[in-house]
Amino acid sequence: MSAPLILLAIGVGAVAGAAIVLLIIWVLRQREEEAERSSSDLPRGVAQVVSRLDGAVFVVDKSLNVLTASEGASILSIVGQGRILIPEIVLIAEAALKGNDVREDDMEIARGPLGDATLTVSVHASPFRSRFVLISVVDRGEFKRLDDIRREFVANVSHELKTPIASVGLLAEALQEAADEPETVRHFADRLGTEAKRLGDITREIIELSRLQAEGALAEFEQVTIGDIVEQAIDYNRVVAKARKIKLVSGGELDSTIYGDPARLVVAVSNLIANAVHYSPDKSQVGIGVARRNSFVEIAVTDQGIGMTKEEVERVFERFYRTDQARSRSTGGTGLGLSIVKHIVSNHGGDIRVWSSPGKGSTFTIRIPEATQ
Repeated sequence: MSAPLILLAIGVGAVAGAAIVLLIIWVLRQREEEAERSSSDLPRGVAQVVSRLDGAVFVVDKSLNVLTASEGASILSIVGQGRILIPEIVLIAEAALKGNDVREDDMEIARGPLGDATLTVSVHASPFRSRFVLISVVDRGEFKRLDDIRREFVANVSHELKTPIASVGLLAEALQEAADEPETVRHFADRLGTEAKRLGDITREIIELSRLQAEGALAEFEQVTIGDIVEQAIDYNRVVAKARKIKLVSGGELDSTIYGDPARLVVAVSNLIANAVHYSPDKSQVGIGVARRNSFVEIAVTDQGIGMTKEEVERVFERFYRTDQARSRSTGGTGLGLSIVKHIVSNHGGDIRVWSSPGKGSTFTIRIPEATQ
């Protein structure tokens, strides 16, 4: 074979070899891309970025499994146990999986799967890599909450404060008229002190209710252990219970954890214990039990007190409602304690239930979503 033909053959072979190599590289790349598209694993670094984002942000796959989520998504009880908990957001995720960005502004969603608290939010869902959807939820209801608070605050104050204010005025007049009668002055002074304390208690609890409504779901939540909450709540009521020889007993799965505001949760459980002690006979027992059921943590406070009728149970969480009006007034009850409990629980994405029977006592049970690990 002549030299030119040999050189030509070598050239053709090199070109063919290079083409084969390029073809192999292209096939391998296609396989990698196809494997990536069909994989349920998130691209590298996405989970780390999402976990550090503020607010409620999470990623789902085509089966709507939550692959990663920011802490805010769990705190608002939007996701849990690897699933989306809000039906309206499920529909938005399904629409985004078809390949288009979806945005919904000022929509009302439930504050978690329980309770009657709601959020006004904007939801934005964006598909990526043809297999995943990134969803962000932004709370837009702060101004609406503030407006509602102003109206309710005025209504509450005008409704409840006018009676003790009128009483203070009448007692002041009586003191002036009885200036020369020491015993009468002492009697009216005691009454005046009682009414002043009642005014202070009512004002403080109205402010507390207003603050709870203002914060809504915007409070800074952290992972807390229920046992710590129960222990502090018992400590707040120990002196009163001991004076009446009422035993406070706690037990159950006290190591359970939830996302919440520790101070507010202590107020909620403490109010339930105080209420149980208030309506229990001397030398009885109040039990505080904790259990985990179906991804929720339950805190039950049980007393052996006077109990309630069905009608009273239906109204017990109303503002200023008292099952025993005379007894509540004599002991300084405001009728706001259980309403405060309900707001705190709702703001944590939970609910509160009551079982009661006249003469057999009552059980108040708080349910709040368990913290996802």
